[in-house]
Amino acid sequence: MKKGIHPENYRLVAFKDMSNDEVFLTKSTADTKETLEVDGVEYPLVKLEISRTSHPFYTGKAKFLDTAGRIDKFKSKYDKFKKKAAPKAEEAPKVEAAASKEEE
Repeated sequence: MKKGIHPENYRLVAFKDMSNDEVFLTKSTADTKETLEVDGVEYPLVKLEISRTSHPFYTGKAKFLDTAGRIDKFKSKYDKFKKKAAPKAEEAPKVEAAASKEEE
């Protein structure tokens, strides 16, 4: 292995999920100024917004999203950019031919 390319501050770090106060230890090089005492030992602390203990995918508690409302809002917003369908050239003679038959 090459020397001098690996970080030297690889150590145990406490990661704390702030939404449910769950703490887990793992090795990391994350820089932090805060510390947390776990089982009588002080570890550097990294605060997390969400982790495996609070993420809806892992907990099975999915949040309901109003996708139908967002889709309708998107469609109504961009309806004004749609091109109006003009009658096709093939359909125009058929209409005229039908009108001439009615006159006879």
